[in-house]
Amino acid sequence: MLRKSVTQQYPEVKPDLPPRSRGVIALVEENCTSCMLCARECPDWCIYIDSHKETIPAPEGGRARQRNVLDRFAIDFALCMYCGICIEVCPFDALFWAPEFEYAEGDIRNLLHEKDKLATWVPSVPPPPAHEVGAEPRRS
Repeated sequence: MLRKSVTQQYPEVKPDLPPRSRGVIALVEENCTSCMLCARECPDWCIYIDSHKETIPAPEGGRARQRNVLDRFAIDFALCMYCGICIEVCPFDALFWAPEFEYAEGDIRNLLHEKDKLATWVPSVPPPPAHEVGAEPRRS
C-alpha cells in the first residue's frame, strides 16, 4: 500500500521470469533414444512416442548393432500437469524446461505438439546454474 503500483506493458515488454520457472517442455531430438521412460512414468499419459529399429553395420570382425530411431514424439499439453517427472527420469538429457509460456491455442485440440514444435523451444532453455562455491566435486 505504501509503494507506487507499476503496470507491466505485457505484450510489448516481456516479463522477467524467475529462474527455473516452468513454461513448456522442450525436446532435444538427437539425445532421445526412444527408451520410453518418460512416457511410462508420466502420470497423465500425455507423451506419445513411436520409433523403429535400424541395423547399424558392424566394423570388420564385429556384429551388427540395432538402435531405435525416433519417428514421433508428441506431448499433449491439454493433459499435461507440468509435474516434470518426464524431465527428471530422462537418462539422456533429451527433455528440458523452457521458459516459454505463450503457446495458448483457441482450440484445445491444437495443444498436441509434435517433435518439430518441441524442438523450436530448445534455444530458449537457460544454461544450468553454476555450482556453489565450496561444493563437493561431482563423483564419477
